[in-house]
Amino acid sequence: MDYNVLDALAMITREKNLNRAVVIESLVAGLQSAARKKLGAEAIIDARVDEVTGEMTVEQVKTVVDDLMDEDAELNIDEAREEFGEGIQIGDQVRWELPLEEFGRNAILVAKQILVQKVREAERTQIFDTYKDRVGEIITGSVQQVDRGNVLVNLGRVEALLPFREQIRGEKAHQGSTIRALVIEVLDNAKGPQIILSRSHPNFLRSLFEQEVPEIQEGIVEIKAVAREPGSRSKIAVVSHDDRVDAVGSCVGMKGSRVQAVTRELAGERIDIVPWSAEISLLISRALSPAEVSSIILDEENREATVVVNDDQLSKAIGKEGKNVRLAAKLTEWKIDLVAAREFHIRQRVMQEVSMELDEMNGITEKLAAALRGAGIDTIEALAEAGYDDLVAIPGIGPKTAESLQQTAFATLDELDRIIDATVAEELAKAEAEEKPLFDESLFESPTPDATGDESAAPALPASPEDVEVSGDPFADFDTRLSELPDAGETPREDEGS
Repeated sequence: MDYNVLDALAMITREKNLNRAVVIESLVAGLQSAARKKLGAEAIIDARVDEVTGEMTVEQVKTVVDDLMDEDAELNIDEAREEFGEGIQIGDQVRWELPLEEFGRNAILVAKQILVQKVREAERTQIFDTYKDRVGEIITGSVQQVDRGNVLVNLGRVEALLPFREQIRGEKAHQGSTIRALVIEVLDNAKGPQIILSRSHPNFLRSLFEQEVPEIQEGIVEIKAVAREPGSRSKIAVVSHDDRVDAVGSCVGMKGSRVQAVTRELAGERIDIVPWSAEISLLISRALSPAEVSSIILDEENREATVVVNDDQLSKAIGKEGKNVRLAAKLTEWKIDLVAAREFHIRQRVMQEVSMELDEMNGITEKLAAALRGAGIDTIEALAEAGYDDLVAIPGIGPKTAESLQQTAFATLDELDRIIDATVAEELAKAEAEEKPLFDESLFESPTPDATGDESAAPALPASPEDVEVSGDPFADFDTRLSELPDAGETPREDEGS
């Protein structure tokens, strides 16, 4: 029987695109398994495949012993000397070649099965290693099957999965059509590597621009941030590392050719391209385009921004179904609260008029207020935010007083917020009903030249909150509302005596 397998090895290596050494190693493992199936699970088998001739050699190895305990792995000294000569000593290893014909047809089939299994494992490992290094890349394949919304994509040697959640809403995949997607994950499952694709991931948009814009490939232009609502609208912030190159213009392309190519791939997704800025106020203002921003108040600690826009710009800033402000928040990674200028002015004035000092809160004596201020707690807000341990550490404040103080502080702030919100809503409603602006909106318009063409005259400053005329007294029952709040309760003297 001719067991030269060079041609078979070459075919497997070529068809499976595997390393020849891996295939030979798999064949050796198959031969060892087949031999053990005939000779015993504990048998020591040495199998070799000659890479030049392709011939296979299988040998059984046993250790020479005086007292035989394991017939599969040991040989009695007397039998060993009779078989191999008187020079054999205890502890020596002896081996003899096994004719491949002894394995029988079943044993050869076992070797074949092991070989197939090993080849599959090697192929899976190679595919996994190949695609795990391609995470973040765009690949092209053909739609093989659509199953319950999930799309199976044929990549040649392997299938990939485009889950429904990673697709662009409204897109339909048709069997046999070409599809491009981003590799976002490669899983090493028992059934083989699973490649997960996405067309809705922000980095898919980023990678498409990298392919379309040479300046990005060369590192001249950089995409600093991406925000997407797949299939609907996106925003990207870009910066140029060369003053001679316009980052936005590079991404837009001649007559919009580059951005339009990306839009076509994304099922018509509208893309806003804004210049990046390290100054967060400027970046937020740009991210909210096409709306024009009047002013921005930043809360650095909580990464929150209150953005004031003129009343006629509010709908633009919000965008259809809130998309513009949502994308701006994603792009900047800041929480953005939009407020119309009219409401902002009213709220600022109302907050000033409704503000309350610490010693005006129910149950706060002058002595207690002085003790709190001495500990750095000089506002009701600071009292509400103070830690319980910090309060009881203040001389004259015991556990009950500390708890009561914080409860009253929270209740007071809630009532103040309710009064402010109600008052602002009432005044806005009155203003809309009377169709009377609460401040001169013309002050926010661009200055127009006079008859002489002089444009140097600066516009008048906006009306201050104090200049706003409001009918009635919105705070007539303010004291009555606050009197209903809970008393701070226990006095310092009671704590000292406890």
